[in-house]
Amino acid sequence: MTERPHRNFYGRIKGKHLKASHQGYLDADLTALSPGPVGWDENPDRRPLDLDALFGGRDVWLEIGFGGGEHMVHQANLNPDVGIIGAEPYINGVAMLLGKLRRAGADNVRIHPGDVRDLFDVLPARSISKAFLLYPDPWPKTRHHRRRFVTGEHLVPLAAALRPGAEFRVATDIPDYVRQTLQEVPRHGFTWMAEGPSDWRDPWSDWTRTRYETKAIREGRVPHYLTFRRD
Repeated sequence: MTERPHRNFYGRIKGKHLKASHQGYLDADLTALSPGPVGWDENPDRRPLDLDALFGGRDVWLEIGFGGGEHMVHQANLNPDVGIIGAEPYINGVAMLLGKLRRAGADNVRIHPGDVRDLFDVLPARSISKAFLLYPDPWPKTRHHRRRFVTGEHLVPLAAALRPGAEFRVATDIPDYVRQTLQEVPRHGFTWMAEGPSDWRDPWSDWTRTRYETKAIREGRVPHYLTFRRD
């Protein structure tokens, strides 16, 4: 196993200011909610995580870039019999999620405050039963499209981590991101499940609107909800 390419599919990792309360959440709660040794420094041999020990044999879901954590907390409360791992490199978003988890009292969440590619290295093959990619960084400039998550560099290890039949949900308000998603995801072991326009125009029945989606709609952008099945 070699270290991943330097090229990232996400932008900044910290905002200009971190509230004192958010720093308190990070200091008090983050270590206890770690999924285990994920980073290269703490797990240089890339030993797989023991998900059964972590979640007691429950199904495990993965959220790739959870933003402020609204969707992750919502799903954790709706599905207490499922374990959910979230990866988010933007530390302000991690702090916001920790605050939401305190208020919600959900105990079935684990957090990797970094690149999901580190998790891909240590997730056992065929161990994840559902994955979410919700409003990822659009990288709008053509020369940056290779940084988008929906490329082989990221989809190949995602497919390896997902169980056959697992669901992969993608939400985006960027038309060109929709195009690239529909072009690339089926090339890497997935089937698009849409049967009609409502399947990408209407949100999932268990959806909750995130802060980003609220902003997108307010600014006139149209959300798309794409559902794939791991072959």
